Amino acid sequence: MASTEVHHLFHRPIADHCFSVDRQTLAVAKENVVDLYQKKAGKFALTDELKGHDKTVTSVDIAPRSGKIVTCSQDSIDRNAYVWEHTSSGWKPTLVLLRINRAATFVRWSPSEQKFAVGSGARVIAICYFEEENDWWISKHLKKPIRSTITTLAWHPNSVLLAAGSTDSHARVFSSFIKGIDERPQPTAWGERLPFNTVCGEFLNDSAGWVHGCAFSPSGNALAFTCHDSSVTIVYPSAPEQPPRAMLNISTQLLPFMSLVWNGENEILAAGHDCEVYRLGGDEHGWQLSGSMEKKANPNIGPAREESALNKFRQMDLKGSTKDDSRLQTLHQNTINTLRIYEESGGAVKKFSTSGVDGRVVIWQV
Repeated sequence: MASTEVHHLFHRPIADHCFSVDRQTLAVAKENVVDLYQKKAGKFALTDELKGHDKTVTSVDIAPRSGKIVTCSQDSIDRNAYVWEHTSSGWKPTLVLLRINRAATFVRWSPSEQKFAVGSGARVIAICYFEEENDWWISKHLKKPIRSTITTLAWHPNSVLLAAGSTDSHARVFSSFIKGIDERPQPTAWGERLPFNTVCGEFLNDSAGWVHGCAFSPSGNALAFTCHDSSVTIVYPSAPEQPPRAMLNISTQLLPFMSLVWNGENEILAAGHDCEVYRLGGDEHGWQLSGSMEKKANPNIGPAREESALNKFRQMDLKGSTKDDSRLQTLHQNTINTLRIYEESGGAVKKFSTSGVDGRVVIWQV
């Protein structure tokens, strides 16, 4: 497929990945380190490692303007995050006091880069910001009404509203407004007066499935989240403290999606345990599954996959084995954990990237 770049970095799972704003640096969370790659002659070469976490690194994010990298992990000792800054002597870590007693699960910078959010297994979300007076990163906790592990986070374009998904089958929208750090946001359908920890929306999955991924639309006027029942739900808010004007659930016959991104206001790209990327299209009047990105790029892949499966069972019947029964007819050979926007213009995605359990990072052209 000429429209994609496949980079097979190693044979270990990738928990999360992120590109720098110039797309020359790739950060990959692998086991208890973060590998940094530089692009040279169309390929990514390992140039550095960020070491400091005791256990598996669960998430990584690069701030587009400052280039600072934030990482979090399942550390059993400190249960903290690190903010890494590039200096003349290399990458320097600064410890962030999260004040949590369980693993950190997910981290993302706000669009303003004045703060970042860290989800955890401690039933709290740590909103972290830099305190100039003491020259350190501190945190405030979003607590109520979270009742379980936070699995995913997504920032609203205004850097105040934060969406969170958790294992209690809820997607929620919180206010993370911190006086002195944030500019007072303009009123939105999610809320007008937004003191810290205001719950601006709370939505339950139909079949009580874990929430794996969530994202605001480019305008911030819609929220999508995907759950373990293989569904995607899109919420259109109406007004503060009012029911949403539309809440649409798209059930699929696929395996669960793990991550999603918006392409404009009327399309969502999602991927997960099916090892390929799917499109969903619609608006507040209705949404539907459009098909696979790989099938669109190669329309013969569907019949070829069916024929391959038929031949596989014939070989098993005749010989008790197959020659290549472990190779999937997809670019990714295992679960896709993360989708990231690679290049966009005016809210429309031109390219996006995926990473997964197969140790690959794939850059796709829409």
